[in-house]
Amino acid sequence: MYNDYNERAIELGKYIAENKVTVRCAAKQFGVSKSTVHSDVTRRLRKIDPALFSEVRKVLDVNKEERHIRGGIATREKYKRETVLK
Repeated sequence: MYNDYNERAIELGKYIAENKVTVRCAAKQFGVSKSTVHSDVTRRLRKIDPALFSEVRKVLDVNKEERHIRGGIATREKYKRETVLK
């Protein structure tokens, strides 16, 4: 799909920065693992495009701050579904 890892890192970075998505969402969109996305946008991108890395880092930091809220919402929805099924 991509000629090299740097190209993929840049595309992932642009996707995350433009769409303000999570690593999990980007991984699903690009058909790679969460670990691959994370290493591409934190290690590779820092070296090849520091400006884009800075934008991506902001999105990742926001996602990290909000993850406990998303987890709580997911748990609440899970128990709602289980209650309806009983």
